Amino acid sequence: MKRLTIGGREKEGFNKLTKIFSMTDRRKFLKSTIFGGLAVSTSSVSGLACSTKPSPKKPIVISTWNHGKEANAAAWEVLSNKGRALDAVEKGVMVTEADPDNATVGIGGFPDRDGNVTLDACIMDENDNCGSVAFLQNFKHPISVARKVMEETPHVMLVGEGAKRFALSQGFEEENLLTPKAEAAWKKWLENQEYQPEINIENHDTIGMVALDEHGHLSGACTTSGAAWKMHGRVGDSPIIGAGLFVDNEVGAATATGLGEFVIKICGAHMIVELMRQGYSPQEACEQAVNRIVKKYPNDYKNLQVGFLALNKNGEYGAYSIHKGFNFAVRAHDQDDLIDAGHYSG
Repeated sequence: MKRLTIGGREKEGFNKLTKIFSMTDRRKFLKSTIFGGLAVSTSSVSGLACSTKPSPKKPIVISTWNHGKEANAAAWEVLSNKGRALDAVEKGVMVTEADPDNATVGIGGFPDRDGNVTLDACIMDENDNCGSVAFLQNFKHPISVARKVMEETPHVMLVGEGAKRFALSQGFEEENLLTPKAEAAWKKWLENQEYQPEINIENHDTIGMVALDEHGHLSGACTTSGAAWKMHGRVGDSPIIGAGLFVDNEVGAATATGLGEFVIKICGAHMIVELMRQGYSPQEACEQAVNRIVKKYPNDYKNLQVGFLALNKNGEYGAYSIHKGFNFAVRAHDQDDLIDAGHYSG
């Protein structure tokens, strides 16, 4: 291999080039060091700023009405052991479904005008999976049937006879849901047969529950026997994804209670979640949904009740209703409360 030698002017030129490149490299080095240091410092400051941001409040579970306290206790057994929010909300609302003294959910629910107890329910997890049953008869836990629809079928909703056949195929057992107390109330109603939904009757209807688990995942459940003395075949908002319940794991979750026809008309739960996506707090979003009903139906809202409940990814919650009387239950590490929701004042 031929060895290169540099001498005379060629060497002098080379030295000048070496000097220039050395100076250039030095400047680059200094520049990168200074600005790199600034970047690190800025990143460090940014990191410090982020570390002062409050951590999400989790786990937490919230649910509608007085019966939410007992339901939350069952859900908390799951959440406090780092369980999944989906399991928590199912276990929670099952407590209410199994209570024969509750006239608006599960066994003991008031029947339709023909004397049949028909149940509606839906459930939704953190991955947008959802399941629903409507107009289901003779099964005490429609929420569990709804979960099976979600997990074992390609569908979202099954109704009536089809829902019944599916429940039987999954091992659920039929039972009579019309209790003596509910039957006596129905027979008394038959004397006059007046149908006018009463505001906050029996500490009203649906149990809706949403939860945020230790892993930061949201899920929700909603279950009801619907409006007492309804027409046979009537279905309200409770089993309808987007009306009675909606969950978006990026943003939050919401559920509804009250006269379902008006919740359906504004897609209440979905509306609230989308408002939270736009930056509204859960409380503000619930208020906006109620205000929508009041504004759109000025001749109706005075004679009906609708309430909304919402939870975001930070564990912040809110609730609001058309009329006074709606309350909700909250359970977290530092909280076990029943809270009166705010209401529209006109």
